[in-house]
Amino acid sequence: MLREIISITGKPGLFRLLSQSRGAIIVEELGSGRRFPVHAREKVVSLGDIAMYTESGDTPLGEILDKVYAHKAGQPIDVKDLASKSGALKEEFAVIVEDFDRDRVHDGDVKKLFTWYNILIQNGFDKFAEEQAAEEENKTEE
Repeated sequence: MLREIISITGKPGLFRLLSQSRGAIIVEELGSGRRFPVHAREKVVSLGDIAMYTESGDTPLGEILDKVYAHKAGQPIDVKDLASKSGALKEEFAVIVEDFDRDRVHDGDVKKLFTWYNILIQNGFDKFAEEQAAEEENKTEE
């Protein structure tokens, strides 16, 4: 499921990939449901392709989101409050992912992760890594 959810550089929020054409993809904004084309010149990244730096290696975003969901019991995170306090974002993240690489993961990365988490849970997502692992298994079986 995370492979169908994308981030577009320069545009806030997350988008669901609906279809592809020759020079563009059609996306739907999570939340508003607004649909529009994204042209090939725009940078698009699938959430399924993102990982975060940890001491044990790169950890897929789906696993990190599952940890956040379990820690917060599915409740949203007050990102603005955490961002307003010096060091609070990393402190909160350290409680959730103890072995994250403190030198390579910046406050902006954690803020973006928490913001994406809020968007995803507001749109009914509650499982992240399991669905990603199942999709990968289906692809290898084919």
